Amino acid sequence: MSGEQRPGRDLKNFVLPEIGQLLETEDPWEPYRVLDPFGKPVEPAALYLKDLMAADCSPLTPRSYGMDLLRWWRFLWALGIEWDRAVREDARDFMLWMKLADKPVRVHWRHRGKDPAEIPRPARSGRPAPGTPNPVTGKPSIGKKYAPSTRAHCETVLRSFYDFHLDRNTGSLLVNPFPLVRNRSSARAHAHHNPEKEHNKQRTGLYRPKVPKRIPRRITDEKYTKVFAGLRSHRDRALLAFWVATGARAEELLTSKQGSANVGEQTIGVIRKGTRDYQELPSTRDAFVWLRLYQEEAWKKGVPRGYRQPLWWTLRRPWRALEYDAARMMFNRANELLGANWTLHDLRHTATFLMLDDPNMPPVYVQHILGHKYLSTLDIYNRPTGDDVIAAGLAHHARQQRHRENPPPPPPAPGYNPDSLANLFGDQPS
Repeated sequence: MSGEQRPGRDLKNFVLPEIGQLLETEDPWEPYRVLDPFGKPVEPAALYLKDLMAADCSPLTPRSYGMDLLRWWRFLWALGIEWDRAVREDARDFMLWMKLADKPVRVHWRHRGKDPAEIPRPARSGRPAPGTPNPVTGKPSIGKKYAPSTRAHCETVLRSFYDFHLDRNTGSLLVNPFPLVRNRSSARAHAHHNPEKEHNKQRTGLYRPKVPKRIPRRITDEKYTKVFAGLRSHRDRALLAFWVATGARAEELLTSKQGSANVGEQTIGVIRKGTRDYQELPSTRDAFVWLRLYQEEAWKKGVPRGYRQPLWWTLRRPWRALEYDAARMMFNRANELLGANWTLHDLRHTATFLMLDDPNMPPVYVQHILGHKYLSTLDIYNRPTGDDVIAAGLAHHARQQRHRENPPPPPPAPGYNPDSLANLFGDQPS
């Protein structure tokens, strides 16, 4: 199979078919299942996701891994290739398609089966073009193509998927179609590596793209006040206040129970994303004020009460625990009032910047509050952001302009006593 060659493909006109699906089963033993076009489970994917669950991963990991596997299977289905007969050329074409082609446009369920010309297009007046920087935040908007981070994640998942089945000797699989980079120009690995730097423990995939380093962005006090004013309910104000005060991830705060909010200790308990441990986080008094206003309003409407009941609920019947997607859409509606594209994770970055700006707050405490494993993770916040660099540059130009408009007085002629001149004319600026 290693010598098998594929005929040339016209990837320019290739369209990924929307067949199969990733089914959320609500079964803790198998939370997500990849289904083929006939609704049957894809067994190789099921075995791999089951192995992930046994490795004590986050419940959200099978979902993200399952989406990558479904995308790869759709590619194979469209070309009529069995998963265990895929070769390097297939992996190359798949990663090339993800790099150059536009992402498939998802059609809303209300418009499925209709003529594309009959589907109404949402008005985009005032919005930046896809992939261009937002004029308010400076962050690029979501583009039409797959982001480098998405392509890198997909390559890593598929490479580990085939490594898993190679170890199990599954089917007719002989080689991994997603190979690692092999540098054959030197006699040994890392021949030109700087000995003062640490070695990268993970070898890079051959088709793995370079992912640019992300610079965390903070929401300024002025913009945060405007976003806060655009919220519609006490629940949303309480959520925003807790996110900025605790630095918790968006989905972590949504796991809190009513008994987790300790007003006396001014802490709120969350379930950490990675370790699944319970941790109490300090918060502000304002956040608990908004929480109490929300609870009084919700309990009068009939929201369930109880120590083990969820803390955050939907605003309308039937009462359901608030999920991440609903919270994200709530924040997006407030963003639209400013024309911004901040995300819920930017609130975590804002909280981190606020804590690190406090000279009396040791970084090791910030690490514990954020739930980071290593203190070095905070190094990204020590780098100047784009807004800081621009502000410093503008201040420099303003100082130079003032210096040109008001130059300092010339030094006194030789022979004059500086103390006598200071007594006569006062202290002169140097």
